[in-house]
Amino acid sequence: MPVPALRPYALRCDHRTTPLGIDEPAPLLSWRLASDLRGDAPAAYRVRVAERPEALAEGGRLLWDSGRVEDPSAIGAGYAGPALRPRTRYHWRVEVWSQAAAAGEESAGAVSWFETGMTVPSRSADRGGPDEPAWRASWITHDPNPIAVMDAPTEGELALDDHGLAPCPLLRRAFPGAAHPADSPAASPLVRARLYVSARGLYEVRLNGTRVGDAELAPGWTDYTRRVQYQTYDVTELVGPGENVLAATLADGWWSGFVGFEPRRAGAHYGTFPQFLAELHLTHADGSVRTVVTDDTWVTRTGAIRYADLLRGECHDLRQAVDGWESPGYDDDGWSPALVVDADHRLLVASVDEPVRAMAEIRPVSVTRVSPGTHLVDFGQNLAGRIRLRVDDLAAGARVVVRHAEVLDDKQRLYTANLRTAAATDVLIGDGRRHRTFEPRFTYHGFRYAEISGIPELRSDAVLAVALHSDTAWTGSFDCSDPDIRRLHACVEWGQRSNFVSVPTDCPQRDERLGWLADAQVFLPTAALNADVAAFFTKWLRDIDDARTPDGGFTNVAPRLAGVADEGAPGWADAGVVVPWHLYRTYGDPRFLSRALDGMRAWVALIHRHNPDLIWRHRVGPHFSDWLAPGVPTPREVIATAYFAHSTRLTALAAEALGHHDVAQEHHRLAAAIRAAFVARFVTTGDADGVERAADAGGTAPAGRTGRAETAEDTPRPAGQVRLAGDTQTGYLVALAFGLLPEHLADGAARRLAELVEAAGPALQTGFVGVALAAPVLDAYGRADLAHALLRRTEVPSWLFPLRHGATTIWERWDGWTPEGGFRAPAMNSFNHYALGSIGEWLYRGVAGVDQDADSVAYRRLRVRPRPGALGHASARYESARGTVAAAWRREGDRLTLRVQVPPGATAEVFVPTTDPRSVRELAAAPEEGAHSTLIDTGPGHARYQVASGSYHFTAAFSPAAPTSAGPQEEDTP
Repeated sequence: MPVPALRPYALRCDHRTTPLGIDEPAPLLSWRLASDLRGDAPAAYRVRVAERPEALAEGGRLLWDSGRVEDPSAIGAGYAGPALRPRTRYHWRVEVWSQAAAAGEESAGAVSWFETGMTVPSRSADRGGPDEPAWRASWITHDPNPIAVMDAPTEGELALDDHGLAPCPLLRRAFPGAAHPADSPAASPLVRARLYVSARGLYEVRLNGTRVGDAELAPGWTDYTRRVQYQTYDVTELVGPGENVLAATLADGWWSGFVGFEPRRAGAHYGTFPQFLAELHLTHADGSVRTVVTDDTWVTRTGAIRYADLLRGECHDLRQAVDGWESPGYDDDGWSPALVVDADHRLLVASVDEPVRAMAEIRPVSVTRVSPGTHLVDFGQNLAGRIRLRVDDLAAGARVVVRHAEVLDDKQRLYTANLRTAAATDVLIGDGRRHRTFEPRFTYHGFRYAEISGIPELRSDAVLAVALHSDTAWTGSFDCSDPDIRRLHACVEWGQRSNFVSVPTDCPQRDERLGWLADAQVFLPTAALNADVAAFFTKWLRDIDDARTPDGGFTNVAPRLAGVADEGAPGWADAGVVVPWHLYRTYGDPRFLSRALDGMRAWVALIHRHNPDLIWRHRVGPHFSDWLAPGVPTPREVIATAYFAHSTRLTALAAEALGHHDVAQEHHRLAAAIRAAFVARFVTTGDADGVERAADAGGTAPAGRTGRAETAEDTPRPAGQVRLAGDTQTGYLVALAFGLLPEHLADGAARRLAELVEAAGPALQTGFVGVALAAPVLDAYGRADLAHALLRRTEVPSWLFPLRHGATTIWERWDGWTPEGGFRAPAMNSFNHYALGSIGEWLYRGVAGVDQDADSVAYRRLRVRPRPGALGHASARYESARGTVAAAWRREGDRLTLRVQVPPGATAEVFVPTTDPRSVRELAAAPEEGAHSTLIDTGPGHARYQVASGSYHFTAAFSPAAPTSAGPQEEDTP
């Protein structure tokens, strides 16, 4: 039979590769597509699910068979078979058929698996009784009240930091393992062992002395009053004959440690002491199952970790170490019984995302002795993580202290003022033994530099930095001819890595690290191009939903935290609408919308109730405006009303995508009314006599409104001029990006935006809200030249200014440090903050040209339109939900080449940049391939082609001195 050209790859279950322990009753089984043929596209698919891999073959006993489904757009299918059983592994196979399959060609297939967790909630459509009871374990902890002699602090220990943190509990339980046939011939052999584990706090588990899994800071941060995650581990290979020991170390973490920027005592937000819950299921060949659960048979004490806190740091006193406690044969007489807290399992949910892991190890670029016994280590990269330090000959009681910082002060010592109350200090106390390795286990810091004191001579090979972040597979890459822009892209990437730690945090170094909604929603388009963040944001959207207020409001941060304003600000709370819509468009999973739609509607309704005249002036929560924008502030009502209109429109589109047409029409009408109110209230124009008038929105202004804009000045303007209230860059950006202006006003507003940008330098005067929109909006209205000018700018404010002064991540402020003024106010001045890094989206979409149409989902209709500017070459590659998307262009002399890759089942509009449209050629490898590429039209600076899937190679004349802008592209408007 002919070998199929079309083939599935990168199989996923709920956006994860072979997830172990899911509780989704109808998981999404998805795949990407590849082919070596131009024009290849899927015609149909078939998904089969079985409990045994061999059953996936024809004639095998299947649990579910979708049958052949004719759907050329499909890249996934929701499981629709009988109810899944808990704690069960399922194997699945997908087959795809090509529309262009040769006669007799078979389908191509691929296989994968997933495994259910402790419970699988019943679907409403399933027949049968309630969910099967599962958990039998109890939550246990170390009794925090009696302090045994073995737990007493060593001399001087409490003087390290008056924080009130308790030592980390150790818990252990011995149990019989797999019987050896020689000892018990009748014993059924062990065939499978699964450990289901969680903590209120953080945990690390070992089985017979071997660490279980590689998750860090597990089980991750949630609002523990609403949801507690658990993880599943395959520990079959770790269970041995005879005595086995399950052991755990706990730490406070987000549950009972210091969290956020409020000067609160540890444990003020959720709980007081860390707690542990685990079940080990041992399955034998005869089908029998034994369980080991957390209960009062466990024993506990404390050990070497005297405290561990995410903000304060971690202290190991090796004199308190308990050697061998994690392994069989240890005598635990004298340990205390564990304290049973409760057996409440109602909030337990299986993790839906990959955990935080140790993702990179970075060696120092320099080690400098700054005083006797003190060394300054520069790792050359700002990151989030910890250090690993090898220490020799540390006397009993001697201390090694490790302090962390992002930058150095003018004396070349650690600058720590911007840490606020975060101590970011780790301590090792020696026990007199040689060759110890110190690596904290339950904390992390934001740092590039570490000051290590207590070691006479520190060799560079004795220390390294370990970068920690959520394990989101990297799916995008960008390159270009300008080394500064390449470095900028690297800064954006490291900002994302450093701040995707269980939740999308704002910055990793200070006493905050909160999941601010605005920061995440403006950066999401960049993040989703850099990495596969579908599972990561699936989890965080649940945090957002958990944090919703009773009246329907989204909050400013998620997980919700006491001490942070609850009701959300414009642009912040709107992330509850913006984020699920963008995830749906990126990954094509309608569940992002179906799970969020009720919250989206409630949020729009809440704003509407408080602002019936459709101008959002009455606050629902606080108002941060365009956070950290330099220059004249944008009127708050402008930003708020723009987001009101934007969220209403996206809610309408979400309802439309889900087939809720009545809801969609209702919100489309409301969005139109808000747009009209926005124009009537905030927009003025100049007529032929130079008299300023209220703009015509094409409808009637709301009753009771004068229609006059609140402008910074009240002077006549030439005909055709458009002004928005405040006359700020961000005001025009939100109006244009969110489609709030009718066509006859949009071009004038875009011209005014360009004037403001040019007058400023050209430079931006935008903060968190405006910065993500600047380059895309300028580009969409024919000013890609200005977007490139902003990209190349090196003075404050600019992206390249920090790079010229040593930045390796994106700064929180444009002017976080300047030669003239030094450091800005330390109360709000991080050097590792991704919000301003949202320019990364335009590097992919604009500079390299990798994009999708405004109404495309999961990259089915691509739009490749590079904006070369003054660059010599640029390229981007992205593993989309459909398959590989790539564009690479290069200028050599007066010629330009453009290579494009389109995944099977997708089509693309390709704009070839050229100064002579007649010169453009598409170099097909064979005559028959030319049929898949069609010239649509030509225009100033481009030739536009329609292409099918496959790889393409274009050449064109390109004179560097000639303009190449293709002019305004209405369909490109964000």
